[in-house]
Amino acid sequence: MTVSRTIEAMNDRLARRDLAIAAVVIVGLSRLLEPPAVWAVAVFLLGAVLLGTLQVLADEAPPAEASMGVPIESLILPSVAAVACLGAIRLVPFGLWLAPALLVTGLVVGRTLALEARIHAAPEGLTADDRTAVLVTILLVAFLAFTGVAAMIPGALVQPVAIGGTLPETNLLVLAGADAIVAFLLGYRAASLRVINLRDALWSALTYGLAIAIGAAALRAMEIPRLIGPALLTLLFYLWDAFAGAAPSRRRDGRWLWQTGLLVILGLAVIAWNLLLRR
Repeated sequence: MTVSRTIEAMNDRLARRDLAIAAVVIVGLSRLLEPPAVWAVAVFLLGAVLLGTLQVLADEAPPAEASMGVPIESLILPSVAAVACLGAIRLVPFGLWLAPALLVTGLVVGRTLALEARIHAAPEGLTADDRTAVLVTILLVAFLAFTGVAAMIPGALVQPVAIGGTLPETNLLVLAGADAIVAFLLGYRAASLRVINLRDALWSALTYGLAIAIGAAALRAMEIPRLIGPALLTLLFYLWDAFAGAAPSRRRDGRWLWQTGLLVILGLAVIAWNLLLRR
């Protein structure tokens, strides 16, 4: 029986490795493409890794839990991590530097797969260490994703020599929208660590998306150069997670209304700010 379990564990690791390698291959080939074609590849990669993660986690689940299925939140980190690397690798010039960048891609995707597989297979559920590991991984993936989104949009990453130019409205909307989607997905994964109700998790994830969309538009209007913008967005994500984690999980609570009202006011202020910059 020990031998059988050892073989199963090896097969599980091989399945995760194969999925990570497939993601690395797609990320590497995407470096040959330019927008908007690279966005189509990003959507394809997101769906492919999501389905692959579903299969891997389902195969690794203990027999007693196999009938319960795989939680949706367990599929998010590997999928977003793969797409984040696809975008971030565009900052790496062609040449030998692509090799370590692809190695990092494999390590990041493999790490997220191993983390979610371990949590999904644990009979005792989430431990304090697991929660910390997930939150740290979420922040790492968030930074890569915000960087990758900006790298896939011409002019979104401000260069010091180019300060003074405004981003076209279409590109600004794409930047804010893509960052909002990233924050929504990662916010849902973060919210699932503390709430059980699906409605509360979705509502919390929506506030992450709105906060990051506003932050992305504001930071671009401030023309913060290079990777400082994605780093500040990651900090904003962390602060919003701390704020949302301290708030009650009841949607009808007064803090939820105040939270939503604050987002609306900030959103209107950022929109007005960007309109004034274009005059």
